[in-house]
Amino acid sequence: MIEYIEYFLLLTGAIFCAYRATVSKRILSSTLYLACISALTSVVIFMLGATQVAVMELSVGAGLVTVLMVYALSVVGEDALDPTSVIPKPLAIGLVATVTILLAWMVYPAIQFAGLMGSVDLASVLWRQRVLDVWIQVVLIFSGVMGVLGLLSERTPGHSEEVHQ
Repeated sequence: MIEYIEYFLLLTGAIFCAYRATVSKRILSSTLYLACISALTSVVIFMLGATQVAVMELSVGAGLVTVLMVYALSVVGEDALDPTSVIPKPLAIGLVATVTILLAWMVYPAIQFAGLMGSVDLASVLWRQRVLDVWIQVVLIFSGVMGVLGLLSERTPGHSEEVHQ
């Protein structure tokens, strides 16, 4: 019974973050909410027993995509334009509710199967079974962040900044 509460809380948090991502006025805030959705989704996937998929979702979804979105926002800038929606709000809410119900209907058997499998320790999966993958992803994310920082600090070689008095 407690597992159902954990799933409910995690998925409720993901739905809340999805809502905040769509209604946020700033694109950067939406990006951070998107990273939270990815992190919460990866925890649910891990609890369901798909440990490798969960690790990839966490590293790529919450890590690399967030870094790339923040970089793109820093290059392009925030867009102040608020275009009107193509889909009417009641239709969008109905579609989201339908997808949520269908997703819950499809995940429910997996929750019961995960309960029969027993528990899986995250540390043993990451640092014993998938250690090479984890280190490669750490290096890739670190390289991506350093590349973004290098691109953001544009300085023309050979030109020094002059101080005018």
